[in-house]
Order: sequence, then structure tokens, then C-alpha cells
Amino acid sequence: MESNEAKHHCGERLILNIHFLVDTIVELNVLSLLEFSYWFPLPVDILGAYPHIDIKDPEHPYSLEELKVISEDAIEVDDVRGHVRVTFTPTVEHCSMATVIGLCLRVKLLRSLPSRFKVDIRVAPGSHATEASVNKQLNDKERVAAALENPNVVEMVDECLTPSYE
Repeated sequence: MESNEAKHHCGERLILNIHFLVDTIVELNVLSLLEFSYWFPLPVDILGAYPHIDIKDPEHPYSLEELKVISEDAIEVDDVRGHVRVTFTPTVEHCSMATVIGLCLRVKLLRSLPSRFKVDIRVAPGSHATEASVNKQLNDKERVAAALENPNVVEMVDECLTPSYE
């Protein structure tokens, strides 16, 4: 009988092999990524969501991961229900950029994951002075759409989402 750890590693290899296959098919122009994902929907798990969270902090020259704002443990993926929940922890209780960070996480995942996924972004309980307000803003479609109509906000989000190749 296989241990849970062995099963987990086999699952990781399977997901990584599937992603390699998709990348190869798209690279060879057999199908576009959109066509491939339509005909062959891939399962998404933590391995499929977490690599997309390479986001720079809006105020510091570090990634959110380096600042411990986000971690792999803070991401929940339910492939069957098409739901991803990300819980992040601002560096300070009165972080003025919490909404921008959450908006960056939302935009990055919406751009990266298949459209069948609902993305839920939350501030970790007790980690921000205005936690309820920030959570409400980040999960209200109309507020998110309004924020993304502001060119200054879009510029800040795009700057945070620019890949960091070290």
C-alpha cells in the first residue's frame, strides 16, 4: 500500500506532466491554449494555482511570498466546484495597500486560471484593522470592476504583476 506522501508525489508528477503536455501542444500550434482548455479541461490543484502567485509588493522591492504575505498553505483549490480561495496576511495591521494586494491576487488568478473558476480573496482573520471592509471590496464584482477602470490602479496592479525573473 502506498503512503499518502508517495501518492502526493505521484499526483505532483502527473500534474506537472500534464502541464508539460499542454505547453508542448500549444507551443507546436496544434491547438491554442483556449481551444485545448475547452476540449480537454485540466484539473487544477495547488500546483496549478500557486506558481501564478509571483506578485511584487506595491511598496517594497520584494515578492508577496518573500514578505510572507502569501504562502502555498494559504491557497485552497476545489477543482470539482471550480473554486479557488486565497487568504493573505498583510505585513502590518494597518497596511494601506491591503486592497491593492488583494486586487493583484484576484487579477493574476483570473488571468491565469480557466474561466470556470470563481476566485475568492480574503485577508487572514485578525490580520488587518479593517478586515471586513477589505474582504467586502475584494469580493464585490462591481467594486473590482470600478477599481480596474481607474488607470492609476491598473498601472499599479500591472507593475506588481510584472514577472520577476531572478
